[in-house]
Amino acid sequence: MGRNHMAYNQTDIASVRSRPMTREEKKVILASSAGTIFEWYDFYLYGSLAAIIGAQFFTAFPEATRNVFALLAFAAGFIVRPFGALVFGAMGDLIGRKYTFLATILIMGCSTFLVGLLPSYNSWGVAAPIILIALRMAQGLALGGEYGGAAVYVAEHAPQGQRGYFTAFIQTTATLGLLLSLIVILLVQGYVNGNWEPTPVLDAAGQAVLNPDGTAKMIKAFDLWGWRIPFLGSIFLLLVSLYIRLQMNESPAFKKMKEEGAQSKAPLREAFGTWKNGKIALIALLGLTAGQAVVWYSGQFYALFFIQNVIKVDSFSSNVFVAWSLILGTGGFLFFGALSDKIGRKPIILGGCLLAALTYFPVFHALTKTANPALYAAQQTPVTVTADLDTCSFQFNPTGTAKFTSPCDIAKAMLAKSSVNYETVAAEPGTNAEIKIGDTVIASYDAAALSGEELAATKAGFEKSVNDALNAAGYPLVAEKNDTVAKANHFLDIFTPQKLMIVVILTYLILLVTMVYGPIAAMLVELFPTRIRYSGLSLPYHIGNGWFGGLLPATAFAISAQSGNIYAGLWYAIAVAVMTVVIGALFVPGGTHKKDIFAD
Repeated sequence: MGRNHMAYNQTDIASVRSRPMTREEKKVILASSAGTIFEWYDFYLYGSLAAIIGAQFFTAFPEATRNVFALLAFAAGFIVRPFGALVFGAMGDLIGRKYTFLATILIMGCSTFLVGLLPSYNSWGVAAPIILIALRMAQGLALGGEYGGAAVYVAEHAPQGQRGYFTAFIQTTATLGLLLSLIVILLVQGYVNGNWEPTPVLDAAGQAVLNPDGTAKMIKAFDLWGWRIPFLGSIFLLLVSLYIRLQMNESPAFKKMKEEGAQSKAPLREAFGTWKNGKIALIALLGLTAGQAVVWYSGQFYALFFIQNVIKVDSFSSNVFVAWSLILGTGGFLFFGALSDKIGRKPIILGGCLLAALTYFPVFHALTKTANPALYAAQQTPVTVTADLDTCSFQFNPTGTAKFTSPCDIAKAMLAKSSVNYETVAAEPGTNAEIKIGDTVIASYDAAALSGEELAATKAGFEKSVNDALNAAGYPLVAEKNDTVAKANHFLDIFTPQKLMIVVILTYLILLVTMVYGPIAAMLVELFPTRIRYSGLSLPYHIGNGWFGGLLPATAFAISAQSGNIYAGLWYAIAVAVMTVVIGALFVPGGTHKKDIFAD
């Protein structure tokens, strides 16, 4: 009798899945997507404001270290995502998709609101960045449970043969959440900076910080305190999200499985404790999500960080250009999701990874040349650092405890600050480091051997000599005086050849994102059986996106700073993308778009 009952249920589900979606089922997908957009908005507010927040919470560290530390705080949310996937994935397979959804949105919303309230380093000292990282980790735990639930929830409601299209709505949520965060930032930034005057930047001793030309460095009101408003305003999105999710019904596949007593009693052990299922997770990670992740983060977050911090386009203009690329490119998620229902998921995902690996270098070169022609032209002047390589450190200092005082380190840090491309040339042991810019040679100095007024005078003289040589080579060291850099005065100010070309380049990067990300949810759902689906797909997805992808901006920036080449960090994304193409082509099964995910 039990067997007939099981057969009846499977036939019933299959017939329901083959008919068009009802209005109620479409409402489920819209509700899932809306709540997930808000959750991504919360998570990506920090990424969109990483440089500004870094200046508030990591002021005790040198500028290059501060940028890496700010990106690491961003990455902290990604590092813990796999642990959130384990906790909430098991919860989703044990107690259901709906209540897990409610828990994740509540943790995310409260953490985001508290970031807006958190005092800066100047007020709370080292406690401020520690608490900031703790809140980022709470967000990461919540997001670790969010995505798997959303993907499974929608896939288990979607008709057979249309899973790619309908789960692509969930795939748009990450980009729409980023777009929403950018739009809110632009609106608040415009209002705050338009109504409050800039104030001088002060160092830890309360002294004014100077630009390379000796003028006082100013900070805009938004960068000083206005950035908190989008975080505080997220409390309203939390209330809307909770309301939406309280109206949702449980997934039909989970309800049927629960009625039949077919639930897994230990989903984590079943998903990863045997080689049969563990192998699927490993193949999904290395052959799908790792490459998808680096393409996703290169095309969106690293591109935004690159044009702001490396190409030196101001933050408002950068956000405008990226926002337009998101608006133009987001439809690609639905296009490639629907296309994957016809030709399969695997060729589209791996094709996007391969295109990214082949085109990243020329695309990012074109981005620099278009957005800041003066910087690009100046970078054609040969610059070298000649030094005893044993005295050159890898200047990756997230704790702020290391002191980079050797002549080689001082020379490299000085050049990296101005986005100078340079080569390092080995010298005889004991040789003092020197910088050669064109025909000008400037000797560096050993900060450890000097102190007091002598150190201050030597440092000032060295920096002036380097800045004078860079100015002579055409480097635009004062942003306000660079009339070649792209600048948008308002959201619609993109209709010039320079700015349209920037948007086109960024849109291409977004289209690569849509190729790899649009079909990925349906692909992962189809790899795992219903009993362990939430747990099974969540872990490889979040290791791929949390570790391979989330660590990309900090890793790429550190590689570029160390090598002296602003494009060298792209090798990380290219290497991972090529790995995924090879492993995916050999081991990832094809034809999963034809699979009946209710057969088990």
